[in-house]
Amino acid sequence: MIKAIIFDVDGTLADTEDGHRQSFNKAFLESGLDWNWDVPLYDKLLKVTGGKERIKYFVNDFLENYEKPEDFDGFVKNLHALKTRHYTEMIGEGNVPMRPGIKKLIEDAHAAGITLAIATTTTPENVSTLLEVGLGKNWVDYFSANGCGDIVPKKKPAPDIYFWVLEKLGLKPSDCIALEDSENGLKASLAAGVRTYITTNYYTSRQNFEGAEAVFEDLSDLGKFYRSAGLALS
Repeated sequence: MIKAIIFDVDGTLADTEDGHRQSFNKAFLESGLDWNWDVPLYDKLLKVTGGKERIKYFVNDFLENYEKPEDFDGFVKNLHALKTRHYTEMIGEGNVPMRPGIKKLIEDAHAAGITLAIATTTTPENVSTLLEVGLGKNWVDYFSANGCGDIVPKKKPAPDIYFWVLEKLGLKPSDCIALEDSENGLKASLAAGVRTYITTNYYTSRQNFEGAEAVFEDLSDLGKFYRSAGLALS
């Protein structure tokens, strides 16, 4: 009996990754940096989860002869905050819609009394803006735990965010299923002992999803997902 569904956000609830990429580039331009993350490069950078961590990975592994500012952590934090502002503006304008089937899944599961939760590395601001646009101002009423951002020190593929969510819910891993879109997300959920279903997107479709219960391109056929997950939902 499934008691809870735990959702990743970026790439799972909405096709957000290219919106993140464009927002990073806007932040770089506004900051006077000549950096540009095109699609092939961003595909490589997605190896690392977390926006601040991704900037550091880019600087350390992709830039030669770059002289870091004295307060590099502060520089990265401010740059990421600027990127977040651009990204939330983009979401608020309705340019990042929810993925097929996601809104109905959330509504069906909530109506059936299944507990819902979020386990993501993205910021609280990104989550709240996306879900307010996608689900309405009362979006928080759907979710019993909202694990996001820097709430735990180690981000996916570490399982820490899942352990945090499970503790908040007071449930065992066997009581839950997770919905993820990436290999790092899958590693995190499986390490926490949570059975996991994958919905792929452009950036993740070629990743390794060994250990997933099932892999879907999206949830446009919700009936197929419900049958696969053993969910008695209409």
